[in-house]
Amino acid sequence: MKKFNIYAITTVLIGMGLSSCQKKFDPSTYAPQLSIAGYNSASQVAASNLVSYWAFNGGLTDSVNGGAGTATGTGFAGGIKGQSLQGALNSYALTDPDSKVTGLTSFTLSEWVNTPPPSTGIIGLFSLANTKEFWGNIDVFVENGSTNTNGKLRIHVNPGSGDKTLAVDNIQNLFDRWVNITISYDEATSNIILYVNGAKVSNSTTTLSGALHFANPGKIVFGCVQFQTTPSQTSSTGKQDWASYLTGTLDEVRIYNKALTPEEIGALVKLEGRGK
Repeated sequence: MKKFNIYAITTVLIGMGLSSCQKKFDPSTYAPQLSIAGYNSASQVAASNLVSYWAFNGGLTDSVNGGAGTATGTGFAGGIKGQSLQGALNSYALTDPDSKVTGLTSFTLSEWVNTPPPSTGIIGLFSLANTKEFWGNIDVFVENGSTNTNGKLRIHVNPGSGDKTLAVDNIQNLFDRWVNITISYDEATSNIILYVNGAKVSNSTTTLSGALHFANPGKIVFGCVQFQTTPSQTSSTGKQDWASYLTGTLDEVRIYNKALTPEEIGALVKLEGRGK
């Protein structure tokens, strides 16, 4: 009669049991942490200079200072990171700026936008209101007639001595996708720079000079320029037929109290674009 090797059978069965209990190997857990220019997340970029930040993850709170905003017709949708502010016609959001924002002498403003091109008027993206002037202390909007082969961005800044305008045309692929728009101003050089998706597209030293001194600061407006709200944020004018609202989405709005370097802006955009 053939004899069975009980020891061998037992060893095989035990081995099979141990193998079935082992955790499945996941190579992604051994991947090195993402690092861009020495940063692992967008929150690390110029962290000590960040004075306001709106992530729009289901709310309008400034996560730097805790200020809460109010919505008129806006909602929330998928963003470049988490959720974003969803705009619509006759819709916008308002919030009171922190004193570190109204006291800026240099600045960087970064925001992500995903919107169709304008069809009923300019698309207001961001305003720091000036309660007595036609344009705000800062206004960022997309000009009428913009297309994906000729995007037209307008940045108005009032340094306390009258409105100065940076007008940039022929920006490619500005619509119907997530695009980062960053504006920096350096009081030491009087240099205002527009970046799109982290790349410099315009550089001007003629429109502004020295430290900013914002006058008559009012609320921050997301989704239209300052005079398209109800009531208008300025006593100078009310709604204009040639102006409209953001019907797309806005996300990751950050304000810094210095002009970020090109390397810092590049890292910020790349990290946010990867959801970090």
